[in-house]
This record gives sequence, C-alpha cells and structure tokens, in this order.
Amino acid sequence: MKDDGLVFVSQSAANATIPEPGMQRQVLAYNQKVMLVRHHFIEGWKGGRHSHPHEQLVYVVTGCILFIAGDKTMEMHSGDSIIVEEDVEHQATALEDSEVLDVFVPYRSEYAQ
Repeated sequence: MKDDGLVFVSQSAANATIPEPGMQRQVLAYNQKVMLVRHHFIEGWKGGRHSHPHEQLVYVVTGCILFIAGDKTMEMHSGDSIIVEEDVEHQATALEDSEVLDVFVPYRSEYAQ
C-alpha cells in the first residue's frame, strides 16, 4: 500500500514464490529506487553465478551461506552483511538452511509483483 510517501507491505501480503528448487523468495516493500527481498535457502541450494546492474546489500538473518563475489570467497553467518556493487559477478550456496535479506538499488523490475 502506498500513501503519503510511504510504502507498507504486511507479512501476510508478501507472496512467496519458488523461482528455483531450494529457494523461496518474498518481495517486501519497494519503489523504483529501492527493493527489500527475503530469501529462504534450503541447505545445499546453489545459485548460478551472475551479475546485474543493481547495487545489492546482503544480510544473513539466520544460517550460513558460502558467498563468492569477484575473486573473493567467504562464509557468511547470521549477522554478517556485504555490499555487492553493480555488475560484480557473485554466487551464493546454502551451507545450511538460511534466511537472507537483500536490498537492491534501484529496484529489480523482474522481481516486482
């Protein structure tokens, strides 16, 4: 819901999708400048290496992921965060069941509901 310069999305209104096996995605609040997305990864899920023209902030809420960005590889645990600049190739693998919040700037139109 957008009103008076605010965009509010209740938990019940944030539809979950399964874009690929082992990953669940919920698009939360967004506008054309910024987007918040919650991902749930099942242990063993491995995303494809990719890049995009968006800045991305990754925050691990729970669990542990192996994150590769450029030529760096790191284990990210609950509470860890990283910023991936635009067009940097990156990839994530769930080392255990994990919940991750991603912020994209600008928003990802292909994720918009």
